[in-house]
Amino acid sequence: MKPSTIPSLFLLAALLPWGVALAERADRDKPMNVESDALRYDDVKQTSVFTGKVVLTKGTMLIRGAQMDIRQDADGNQFGVVKAEPGKLAFFRQKRDTRAGDPEEFMEGEAELITYDGKADTVTFQRRAILRRYVASKINDEITGAVIVYDNGTSVLTVDGGPAKAGPDGSSGRVRAVLTPRSDDSKANAPRAPASAAVPALRRSTTLGGDKK
Repeated sequence: MKPSTIPSLFLLAALLPWGVALAERADRDKPMNVESDALRYDDVKQTSVFTGKVVLTKGTMLIRGAQMDIRQDADGNQFGVVKAEPGKLAFFRQKRDTRAGDPEEFMEGEAELITYDGKADTVTFQRRAILRRYVASKINDEITGAVIVYDNGTSVLTVDGGPAKAGPDGSSGRVRAVLTPRSDDSKANAPRAPASAAVPALRRSTTLGGDKK
């Protein structure tokens, strides 16, 4: 099933609260650090396979899983595939760029398989995928589906609910979302509209025709 099968109305509702802030842009230029129990490196293919309690950090980005395959192309772009332990989920977390004065925001995701594409600047969550947005350490939005693709550059989400038949894990193939309305402080802080011009005060006249010119 392709992401285009999701109703466009749902996509519109899902994207509106998420598009104000983008992923931390400085993360792309930060070095990638990986810790694990074991490593197999192929210099010719420029690939690395980390196994056992793998932890990756890249700026504010954090990814954890049981196995992580990383490769780098000729242009220096990095790509990673993270697998979870059987019965568990791999983990992803990254800070988002916010406007000055706004509270910090983080994106957190979990899935059996997480794919990071450094060239396209996207993160894909597959199988039992879930993505959450935190504002000031409080969860604001949560989306679940079979496949979730998060574009760091545009802060756009595409979600695939998967097959309609219920899976062994209890999934029904439906996309589910809990979206918290974003408060609009600009209206509260906006200057009030000027009141209508006051009616001139009437003066008492001693003649029927009013004051003489």
